[in-house]
Amino acid sequence: MQALSVRVGDITAVEVDVIVNAANERMLGGGGVDGAIHRAAGPKLVAACREVPELRPGVRCPTGEARATPAFDLRARWVVHTVGPVWQGGNASEAELLASCYKNSLSLAASLGATSLAFPAISCGVYGYPPVLAAEIAVREVAAFLAAGSSVAQVVLVAFDSGLGDVLRRAVRTQGAA
Repeated sequence: MQALSVRVGDITAVEVDVIVNAANERMLGGGGVDGAIHRAAGPKLVAACREVPELRPGVRCPTGEARATPAFDLRARWVVHTVGPVWQGGNASEAELLASCYKNSLSLAASLGATSLAFPAISCGVYGYPPVLAAEIAVREVAAFLAAGSSVAQVVLVAFDSGLGDVLRRAVRTQGAA
């Protein structure tokens, strides 16, 4: 299998060491991929998230950062929770924050000894990040991390539909990361 690949489907069904969750700052579940991961992992996941200390009221994981919990009923060993930026037109450090999500998630996965992980399209759902721009950042950051070498040898970018899958595949081809 390629070091970086794209798959369309349910991220909770991907067999990897780490599933990255596009979480909110509270880390207590939500909609989209966050809700799907919480449902598939079972009620112990929200309990583990509640154990992550709040840095300020309602914030366990600030935008751009990452936190890890066990994966419980998922096929993965861990869930790395990261909070992507809400798209505000591109002038509110969104690109830097989204890049930080990928960098911090990859670094945390490597510190756990993970060899494989799956990312959703962070911020491309209700947070409104333009998929083409988000895909370029995702592929750039993952490819740079893989090239630098660590325990992480395989990354799967998981799209929730075929249109987003096509966008991610184009970004992989354009950046020569396949």
